[in-house]
Amino acid sequence: MSAPQPAPLPQGFAAHVGNIGIKDATDDVCVLSSAVPCTASAVFTRSRFAGPSVELSRTHAADGALRAVVVVSKNANVANGPQGHADAAELADRTAALLGCAATDVLVASTGVIGRPYPMDRVRSYFDGALALDRTDAFDVATAIMTTDTHPKVATAELPSANGTARVVGVAKGVGMIEPDMATMLSFITTDAEVPADVLDAVFRRVVARTFNSLSVDSDTSTSDTAAVLANGLAGAVDVAEFEAALADVCLALTRQLARDGEGATKLLTVTVTGARDDEQARRVAKSVLNSPLVKTAVHGADPNWGRVAMAVGKCADDTDIDQDSVVIRFGGSETYPAQPDEAGLAALETYLQGGEVEIGVELAVADSSWTVYGCDLSDGYVRINADYTT
Repeated sequence: MSAPQPAPLPQGFAAHVGNIGIKDATDDVCVLSSAVPCTASAVFTRSRFAGPSVELSRTHAADGALRAVVVVSKNANVANGPQGHADAAELADRTAALLGCAATDVLVASTGVIGRPYPMDRVRSYFDGALALDRTDAFDVATAIMTTDTHPKVATAELPSANGTARVVGVAKGVGMIEPDMATMLSFITTDAEVPADVLDAVFRRVVARTFNSLSVDSDTSTSDTAAVLANGLAGAVDVAEFEAALADVCLALTRQLARDGEGATKLLTVTVTGARDDEQARRVAKSVLNSPLVKTAVHGADPNWGRVAMAVGKCADDTDIDQDSVVIRFGGSETYPAQPDEAGLAALETYLQGGEVEIGVELAVADSSWTVYGCDLSDGYVRINADYTT
């Protein structure tokens, strides 16, 4: 694979990346900062085992203002009791001291193994050094926050602004333990657009619902999921609708990259449900299909077993307005139920399923709401990665 083209951060943003020695010699710490204060919005996991980084960051982001994000990868700092909370707070304090801002202006994020404390002696020694904010390529940031990802994930967009052009640049990591109840994994979006905090929060939550919150790799919700957007305003004011479209483009591109790079994945799988009673029903049914191990393994094996899709729709037993006689199931636009394919049609579907992206469509014929979710197939590679994760 050729090296990615550089993706400069928006004006006013810079980063430090390096290696503390959390697990190995690869980059495992990142500080992403703006030269000026930012309006911000952040969403987090709803897990009852949320890590200290999440709990601390919830309070720091509550006022809609942030200056920086600090990320430690390869250690989630979860389930470590009071010491874990103290360590997360110290990480925020040390980052704030480095930047000359308040600790409450720093978002803290961690990702990696659960139940292991930070090696605080190494963390302190590292932050006592001269840490330069000398990186301006988003790929450096994306690489530093990876765990089991096979490659860094970056997306960019531009839109007109009062001062010329505003940029939206996003990074993300996460290929396993992804069934978000907020956003997903770790994702940080930076922009030099000027957007009021209340507007930014409303826009971000709408976008997250249709992108990060519509992603699932393995139906497991992480303890550390965090997604945030920081807007420093240096490019000037923007049209809110145009900004939302640009933000949606970036978040959707990251969502698709995350799904395609799911642990052990060989195919991107999207499921679209149409004709639903409301958005929630459409999303629920789509997730039922996407998360079915039987559907995911059939896709992996290029088996056009539409009966497994019917099974997954039928699992939504409380949706009593779904009538099996009205449902239509499609693979890549080809109807498989109720009009079932002949032998030639099945052969064509097998060829389609051997491709790198598979689309499944379900029409419920209840009303007119729709939703698309994003995931991947399920291979033996997923089992191998997670069977050996801590050993």
